[in-house]
Amino acid sequence: MGKRDLIRIATLITCVIGISLLHYLTPLRLPMLHDIFQRLYYLPIILAAFWFGFRGGLGCAILVTFCYAPHILFQWGGHLAMEMEKYLEVLLYNIVGGITGFLSQQEQARRQQLEATATGLEESYRQLRSQSETIISIEEQLRRAERLSALGELSAMLAHEIRNPLASIRGTAEILADDPSLGPQKREFLQILVKESDRLNHVVEDFLRIARPGPSTTVECDVVEELRNMVALLSAEARGRQVTLELRGTPVPPFRGDCERLRQAFMNLMLNAIQASPAGSTVVVATAPAEAGNAIAVSISDRGAGVDPALGDKIFEPFFTTKGGGTGLGLPITKTIVEGQGGRIEVRSEPGQGATFTVVLPLSRENLPG
Repeated sequence: MGKRDLIRIATLITCVIGISLLHYLTPLRLPMLHDIFQRLYYLPIILAAFWFGFRGGLGCAILVTFCYAPHILFQWGGHLAMEMEKYLEVLLYNIVGGITGFLSQQEQARRQQLEATATGLEESYRQLRSQSETIISIEEQLRRAERLSALGELSAMLAHEIRNPLASIRGTAEILADDPSLGPQKREFLQILVKESDRLNHVVEDFLRIARPGPSTTVECDVVEELRNMVALLSAEARGRQVTLELRGTPVPPFRGDCERLRQAFMNLMLNAIQASPAGSTVVVATAPAEAGNAIAVSISDRGAGVDPALGDKIFEPFFTTKGGGTGLGLPITKTIVEGQGGRIEVRSEPGQGATFTVVLPLSRENLPG
């Protein structure tokens, strides 16, 4: 029984006792007042019925009977007609208390049933919404798998149709460049041909990585040390663009995964951040524990134009790019690598304020495929 119920019981008892005292203290020569006090008993009886149902209404009526009966017997004892009227009133108290309590109890039961039904419907709605979100996510994964399957088939064709002729073109250009009879201008054109052949070969290799990732090698990785090496390696690129590349954060536990692929993922994100940053700005690479120590988070933040929120996950689709000379394969490759390590990649951005790409890698590797 709660505090509210105790207060209600005390209120009802106080009302019954108060009305009874009015009866006992009011002279019998004032019958009109006694009639009014007699009717006042219905208030606590009906309240008890509404608050506590059948038992409450009938219990309060019985309490009124015990409090009011002595007044009838000892103060109105000489008036038989008056006594009968008052005894009938007492009987009516019990009838009203029982019927009102029963109806109130039925109403409360119906209200509870309706509330339970509403709760069940709300829970069903939440489950349906969760299931619909899961279905949408699965459909998106299936669509992505279909795209990757198509890329796999296309990559096999590209590897056969492009790489071999490309190697021949590059080799021929190098041989021609060694000819001493060629002038400086022609040598420059041949160097451009070699350079563009290499770039096209890199595009084909990226194509193969995203479509047909190779077997994963699991070793213990010092993520902070790997990031430190990446920062040192890309510092020259950053200085060339007048951008500062800085490593911050706290030490994190070692991560068991494919270090080589993680290096590629981090390098893709750092290069994107450097290329997106204006001159004089700083790209911050930070590490921190995540998910209550069950994961590590690596974030790369820039001060560039940011990512349009309307694009959503479209930035991770193959061949989608906002850079003029981009292939649109860097972020899809990064996402594939991170998810292959059991992690996820998150994007937080405000247009004009820069973007932060966060890679979350779980320390527990149980959920990864063998």
